[in-house]
Amino acid sequence: MKRRAVLGVGAAGLVAAGLGWSILEPERTGRLLHSRAPLPPKFQARLTIPPVLSGDEIVQREADLSILPGLTTRAWTYNGSFPGPTVVTRSGRPAAVTHRNRLPEPVVVHLHGGHTPAASDGYPIDLITPEGAPAAHHHDMASMTGDVSAGSRTYTYPMQQRAATLWYHDHRMGFTGPSVYRGLAGFHLVRDDEEDALPLPRGERELPLMITDRAFEADGSFRYPAGDKAYMSGVLGDVVLVNGLPWPVHEVDPARYRLRVLNASNARRYRLRLDPQPAGGGAFVQIGSDGGLLDRPRRHDTLEIAPAERFDVVVDFGRYRPGTRVRLVDRDGGDVMRFDVTGGGRGDDSAIPDRLSAGAAALPAPVRTRTFKFTEARDGTWRINDLEYRPGRALARPRLGEVERWRFVTDFHHPIHLHLNHLQVLSRNEQEPGPYDAGWKGTVDLRAAEALEVAVRFTDYTGTFMLHCHNLEHEDMAMMGDFVTEG
Repeated sequence: MKRRAVLGVGAAGLVAAGLGWSILEPERTGRLLHSRAPLPPKFQARLTIPPVLSGDEIVQREADLSILPGLTTRAWTYNGSFPGPTVVTRSGRPAAVTHRNRLPEPVVVHLHGGHTPAASDGYPIDLITPEGAPAAHHHDMASMTGDVSAGSRTYTYPMQQRAATLWYHDHRMGFTGPSVYRGLAGFHLVRDDEEDALPLPRGERELPLMITDRAFEADGSFRYPAGDKAYMSGVLGDVVLVNGLPWPVHEVDPARYRLRVLNASNARRYRLRLDPQPAGGGAFVQIGSDGGLLDRPRRHDTLEIAPAERFDVVVDFGRYRPGTRVRLVDRDGGDVMRFDVTGGGRGDDSAIPDRLSAGAAALPAPVRTRTFKFTEARDGTWRINDLEYRPGRALARPRLGEVERWRFVTDFHHPIHLHLNHLQVLSRNEQEPGPYDAGWKGTVDLRAAEALEVAVRFTDYTGTFMLHCHNLEHEDMAMMGDFVTEG
């Protein structure tokens, strides 16, 4: 069946006919780009944890990084590192971060998962032009009517939201894919009293893990197929990086660790598991999702994680004998990183409570339903409701405080991201939500020939926000849409 025919039948009809989405789904969305540099050896680099931001300013600049042995990689960075520095804020305490642009191109900063006013949300034409350049820098963007800042911009974050694993990245219209690929991504962690009161692993046993895939030129520079339509379905690299290093290794005590797993790849989905699996299974105990803690823990043998999704999980390495080398692998055994279980370390006073948070209660019944169709156009671009993205054209005008049901349908595989507020998954193909849909989500993995329904309630801020695919090549090829919240 062709994808357009599948969409015409409808996902619910396929299920009724006994055809599940899995037989129609491509195993991977995207095309593999091979490195021209020799692939580095696995499990040689030591995992590093991104530094916490000191102060309230980030300088975006080029830097030469040591990613591959014997080579340097010129990257676009936040404060000279990839990932950028981790911003740590506290729920209920307003924060502000000033970004200075010393790169050769305009930039935009989006706090992904942030409950943020429109002026600081990172609308794709609200540019920061390079320092010293005129506001109308680069003729291809000069005709846009966004809020353009010369040299720097201060983003204000009220932090009226729960503790959660957020991240920030470039969001410039038409250039998000290459900008993030070059290094413009970093963690933003929100903390609160509810989470602090729980006996979860912390300190050195709390690991933010940003997983990306990249390809490299022979000289060590990032290889990205700019302008090559053969990669419009998504760019997949042949080197997996964790916190900016290839297939790293990390020594762990025989104790519980909290892993904040972020898929920051442009297009690659991961199906993660531990090898060997611990006796009895349930290797990953999920405690949180994109929008913070779950109501109760969920156990998984594997984690299916689409671009931009975050999974907050606890792994008990005390279930392994000291000396065990535990690989984090993807799909059919492809390596991601390795944990080496030591025989020492301090004791483990952490625990996973049976109840985690009261902040994950279900939303009330929706007052209206809206449908958004994600398709490929005949000209090779990607569309929402048959429209390519145009700034200022609103696909919906929800009212603040009202709960709505948003229905997403597709003929392909798309990770759908909603700005301003998190959402709750109601159903997939008119059946129960999937095993990875629990809690508050900011990105949902919409599979081929699937209809997915979510509930959302926008609060606090009126203005223009965005709905888009987070396969960054799809996003850059027009699979975005505005919505306007009204009071």
